[in-house]
Amino acid sequence: MVSTRVALLLGAAIVTVGTASLADYCTVDYATSVLPIQDLGLGITIDTSSVSASLTTNRSVSSEWYAASVIDYCDVTFAYSHNGLNNDTVHVSYLVPTPESFSNRYVSTGGGGLAINSGAFYSPTGIIVGAVSGITDGGFGNFNTQYNAAFLLAEGTVNWQATYMFGYQAHHELAMLGKQFTRNFFNVSDSDKVYSYYQGCSEGGREGWSQIQRFVDQFDGLVTGAPAFRFSQLQTNHLSGGVIEGALGYYPPPCELEKIVNLTIAACDGLDGKVDGVVARSDLCKLHFDYKSTIGEPYYCAASSRGGGPGGLHRRQFPGSGPTPEQNGTITAEGVAVASAFTNGLIDSSGKRIYLNPQPGSTFADAITKYNTDTSSWEPSIPGLGGEWIARYLNLEDKSNIDSLTNVTADTLRDWMALGMQKYEDSLQTTWPDISAFKEAGGKVILVHGEADSSIPAASSVHYYESVRNAMYGDLAYDESVIAMDEFYRLYIVPGGAHCGSNPNQRAGGWPATTLQTVIEWAEEGVEPDMLANEGEIEALCKWPLRPLWSGDGENFDCVSDEASRESWIYTFDAFKVPVY
Repeated sequence: MVSTRVALLLGAAIVTVGTASLADYCTVDYATSVLPIQDLGLGITIDTSSVSASLTTNRSVSSEWYAASVIDYCDVTFAYSHNGLNNDTVHVSYLVPTPESFSNRYVSTGGGGLAINSGAFYSPTGIIVGAVSGITDGGFGNFNTQYNAAFLLAEGTVNWQATYMFGYQAHHELAMLGKQFTRNFFNVSDSDKVYSYYQGCSEGGREGWSQIQRFVDQFDGLVTGAPAFRFSQLQTNHLSGGVIEGALGYYPPPCELEKIVNLTIAACDGLDGKVDGVVARSDLCKLHFDYKSTIGEPYYCAASSRGGGPGGLHRRQFPGSGPTPEQNGTITAEGVAVASAFTNGLIDSSGKRIYLNPQPGSTFADAITKYNTDTSSWEPSIPGLGGEWIARYLNLEDKSNIDSLTNVTADTLRDWMALGMQKYEDSLQTTWPDISAFKEAGGKVILVHGEADSSIPAASSVHYYESVRNAMYGDLAYDESVIAMDEFYRLYIVPGGAHCGSNPNQRAGGWPATTLQTVIEWAEEGVEPDMLANEGEIEALCKWPLRPLWSGDGENFDCVSDEASRESWIYTFDAFKVPVY
């Protein structure tokens, strides 16, 4: 419990903050005096001895998610525990802006991969918009500890507390504590509104939706990027490349797949009416481009000591990739077969669809092979995210990957997906489609997804949007249902965009940098974002289901409705006997 002295200070010390400087109130004593000790219904106890406060001034920050800025802030960190649990400690950190820049706002920011926070990657955006900006460690040990380190209590035994914290609970507590802490710190009266926002991408995008689906009035607005919806399908599907290659009996050199990507980009670039190095209509590419046209084209890649594939793949995703020899050859029919089957997505032995894969023009990241120096041949490189999902989260082994893909088929992947879907339906799947209560509470959400995302396919976000539209407005005509969705939920596909950022293979695509400001204007001023400002050659992004098209030799830009193109984004996962939203 908080001491009597601290409770008294809560009513006295906070009245001075409006006239104080940042240095005056960035102290442990002041931070302790304004802890969110009010009963928020969370069942927690704050450790008042854990408080720290550190001042940062003139820090230069930059990101594709916000404009380059110089910021001042006070970083206040404290810990709390859940009542009734032993050895339970959760750390939260709140960056507090200067009094003169505070705009009655709070912002939570999310993580990525298996991390529940991204540290300072997103959090400066809160300071930029005049908000207190919070992150959590989920109770996993510290801000640098990821969920996989806390998942198992022992082999065979799930740490369900950590799982529910990662799934949704930690971010709920972070936001509830953060909003009250913001009120206390700046002495905001109960009659004045503190607007609450969220921003995150990938796992951070999923974390945002975990809140929308459960705590409907927690945030006034959210920016979610490339959300990790359908956690079991998504993670298992990272193994699809190697399984498809095994079924076809061909493991293409990475350079062959990279050449196919480059030729696809060149061929499909102008389908939007403008040649600018960006595939802005991957749907038209899917409908009209044939990978077979690349057969016989030469490729060359120098030997590399880094290994990996196109774009320099992350070590966490491909921990086994090593040095690669010089690659010199021509695109084969076998390589094209792999590219075609991979783009089409997983199909089971009965011809039913299991899942989807990235759009044409994306890298074949999950199909990248590694070189075996002993056999002088290419073999599957098992992606770490997919392999760990099976080993740790389904088999409950303390391992970061499976040993091989031997005897693993598309049907195996389907069954693994179904197992994880059932096991983690209420924690990690994050696919509940009826978000009517969020809409009725006045919430606004903007979802952005890179069209060339090779980690979480852009069509994944389309599938969830369509699931929500059908669940909430399935009785309306299509155009009417989209208008209804536009009141609170808008999806923007970023032409050429990669996973949560711009694409080195399609540099002119850019990335929207002021989306949080856009959702703030929508929530606070009712300014509806018909298009979304972008930093690339295409300066504004079309909201789904409209797609970009240039006319007049690339002089005039418009957002158009194209039913055939729209349908190319739509999938039915009929390999499962239950709905997959």
